[in-house]
Amino acid sequence: MLVGYARVSTNEQETQMQLDALRGAGVRTIYAEKTSGIGPRPELHRALAALRPGSTLVVYKLDRLARSLKDLLHLLERLRLAGCSVKSLTEPIDTSTPMGEFVLQILGAVAQLERSIIRERCEAGRVAARARGVLFGRQPLVTGEHAAVAAKLYRAGLTIDEVALMIDVSYNAARSALLRAGVVLRPRRRRF
Repeated sequence: MLVGYARVSTNEQETQMQLDALRGAGVRTIYAEKTSGIGPRPELHRALAALRPGSTLVVYKLDRLARSLKDLLHLLERLRLAGCSVKSLTEPIDTSTPMGEFVLQILGAVAQLERSIIRERCEAGRVAARARGVLFGRQPLVTGEHAAVAAKLYRAGLTIDEVALMIDVSYNAARSALLRAGVVLRPRRRRF
């Protein structure tokens, strides 16, 4: 028995291409979902539950099943113990043969290496950007002259809420400006 599984990562993507390929390969029972490979995948669990000894889980591409080699190997072991195999339509993988299982593990390792290299390059790019003075995240709303005025008002006895009102920003923006200016904050008085 063939059981198909199709997945795309975001709601903007469509599974139609995968579904057409699975149907073209003779798969009649197909589970499809739109979810990240990292989060919960209820349709994958339904597909796995539908498998019986001798069944084959068919996917369009291996990366639809797992995000890491560890996850992939765990899934393969689970299927092997259940007497099932995996077949990819776009890669020469069919775990019903020893060579297919070997190729699957090699491709999984290569995919994991590729993700690790991309992660390292991104981090190296962020480090280089920081060294050039690039700031990440949202820029402060209160800077320069406004921050100096905010600090002066706060030191004169106004509360952060009052300072925020006077310089026309939120409490959090005023508080952040005071902290960046090195002002020691008083405990906030709560109104009941």
